[in-house]
Amino acid sequence: MHEYAIDPVDEGRHEHDSERFWSESYYFDFHTDDGTLAGYTRIGICANLGVTWYWACLVGAGRPLVTVIDHAVPIPSPGSLDLRHGDLTATHRCEIPNESFRLTLAATAVALEDPAETYRSLQGKPTPFSFDLEWQTDGPGGYRFRDLTRYEIPCRVSGSIEVGGEAIEFEGHGQRDHSWGNRDWWANAWSWNAGRLEDGTRFHSVAPRTLEGENVPWAAGYVQAPGQPLEPIQHSFASEVLGAEGLPVSGRLEVGELHLEVSPLYFSPVLLTDPDGRLSRFPRCLARYTAADGRSGLGWIEWNQPQPS
Repeated sequence: MHEYAIDPVDEGRHEHDSERFWSESYYFDFHTDDGTLAGYTRIGICANLGVTWYWACLVGAGRPLVTVIDHAVPIPSPGSLDLRHGDLTATHRCEIPNESFRLTLAATAVALEDPAETYRSLQGKPTPFSFDLEWQTDGPGGYRFRDLTRYEIPCRVSGSIEVGGEAIEFEGHGQRDHSWGNRDWWANAWSWNAGRLEDGTRFHSVAPRTLEGENVPWAAGYVQAPGQPLEPIQHSFASEVLGAEGLPVSGRLEVGELHLEVSPLYFSPVLLTDPDGRLSRFPRCLARYTAADGRSGLGWIEWNQPQPS
């Protein structure tokens, strides 16, 4: 097993420690090749707060944001990732470790014309939302962080989606990741990204920030040429121009030697509230990436933005 290989055992859940903000997080992103439809799901098991955070969304060209945000889902039974709360039913099954993960959802979402409404009342049109999607590893494998309990896996994504009575057969690409440990959203800022260029090149990086928005000199991520092993990066950098409500309108990434311009397309933000009252805004969006050599592609990007107290 090479140093970045993922232990199949880690696909399952982990024992928590006593840290107040210890959580176990699973993300699942997806998008079509043309970028007209995209979404993501996140499960965040906050063991010492006694709740699970669940997010799922669908965005796309000419569509409102359709989102489910529930921060009061009961913690699933030991070893399980199946969730139930009100009319929300969601399953998350690792079918083949490091190779295949299948998700289902049935819930009533809200449709929002203004994505920043997630920072306020979340008032929108109630909309039935369901899917049955599978994430299959794309390429020779994923990337386990050396210094953190976390890994990332580039994927192909397929299945079916129903939203507001519309049935969609989905084929596209995406990313999934899994992490566990202490995560204080209100004390740490960062930018995360993952994407796929038109020639099949995959990339991912994380750029930690100070609360004043300055990049921290720390590199984690990879660039993976089509059909080749991933190449860990030695440098990462992210910057952005903010618009209304703190939603980025443009940005720039350095993922090792890969330099990318970032054009946000469709946002699905979340407001994070500490039980003690601290707030963090979490804009996440599908973006178009353009490399310095003209190649372009798509993927999700996020910014954690702790708010002044």
